[in-house]
Amino acid sequence: MSEKIPVTVLTGYLGAGKTTLLNRILTEDHGKKFAVIVNEFGETGIDGDLVVGADEEVFEMNNGCICCTVRGDLIRILDGLMKRKGKFDAIIVETTGLADPAPVAQTFFVDQDVGDATKLDAVVTVTDAKWLQDRLKDAPEAKNQIAFADVIILNKTDLVSAEGLAEVEAAIRAINPYAKLHKTTRCDLPIAELLDRNAFDLDRILDIEPDFLEAGHHHHHSEDVRSMSFTIPGDVDPEKFMPWINDISQVQGPNILRSKGILAFKDEPRRFVFQGVHMILDGDLQRDWKSGEKRESRLVFIGRDLDEAALRKGFMACAA
Repeated sequence: MSEKIPVTVLTGYLGAGKTTLLNRILTEDHGKKFAVIVNEFGETGIDGDLVVGADEEVFEMNNGCICCTVRGDLIRILDGLMKRKGKFDAIIVETTGLADPAPVAQTFFVDQDVGDATKLDAVVTVTDAKWLQDRLKDAPEAKNQIAFADVIILNKTDLVSAEGLAEVEAAIRAINPYAKLHKTTRCDLPIAELLDRNAFDLDRILDIEPDFLEAGHHHHHSEDVRSMSFTIPGDVDPEKFMPWINDISQVQGPNILRSKGILAFKDEPRRFVFQGVHMILDGDLQRDWKSGEKRESRLVFIGRDLDEAALRKGFMACAA
C-alpha cells in the first residue's frame, strides 16, 4: 500500500474557490511535489511565469509540481504520469465546477493499472459560505459534491454573519456529517490538512465525532441525501458479507453515493478496509488489529432513497 501514489480529487461548485486553493498548492513552498491534473489549463488561472517548461500536456511548475491538462482521457494521462514516477509525491485531480465527482473517483477502481499504481486518498470539496444555501436549492451537483467529500472547505466565511455561517454549516452537516470540515477565508489552511489524509479510514470519523458510534447518536438528514452508519460489535463472516455488499451495490448502487467500512473478518488478524462509489467497490486487508484494540465492524452509507432498516438488517445478518 505504501508504494501507491495518493490521489486527491478536488471538487467544488463554480466560484467556491477551487482556483484559489489550486494556485496555493502550486505556488506554496510546502516541500512536496504534486502532479496536478486540471480540466483546462486556462481555468486554473495560473500565471504564465510559473511555467518553467512545457510540452503539449504536461507543465512543470517552479516548485516542482507538474500540471496536466485533461484534453484526453484521464486514464491515459495517469498512465503517462506513472512513467514520471519519482518526480512527484502525490496527484491532485481538479474537476470542473459542474462535475459529479463519482466518475473521477471511479477511475481509480475500474482501471487495473491505475488501481495498482495509485490510491484514492480523499475527495476534497470547496464550498462558498455566501452562496451555498442557494446552490443547494438549484444545483444538485453542489449537493453531490458535499455528499462525496471526505474533507470540506467552507470558504469565504468573511462574507457571512456568525448566524449565517452556523446555518450553512448545519446544511452541510445535514448532507454529510462525516467529512472533516475547515472554515476558511481564501482557502487559507495548511496543505497538510488536505493531503495524505487516508480519509477512507473510518478512524477519522471518530476524530470528527467522538460519539459517532454511541447508541442513540442521530444526525439530522437532508431531505433526499441521507447518511447512516452501522456497527457489529465483533467479527463478520466474509462469506456472508461479500455477496451481500456486492448485491446491495449492484441493486442500489445508483442511489449509494459513497460507502466505506472497516471490518473484522473471522479468523483474520488484519483489518479489512473498503470503500465504494456507486456500484464500484474496492477493498483490501490492511494493518493488523492492535493489541487491546476493540475488534468491531463498522459500515457507512451516504446516498438517496436508502432503506436504513433493510441495510441494517442485512449487515447484522453478516455477523460471524
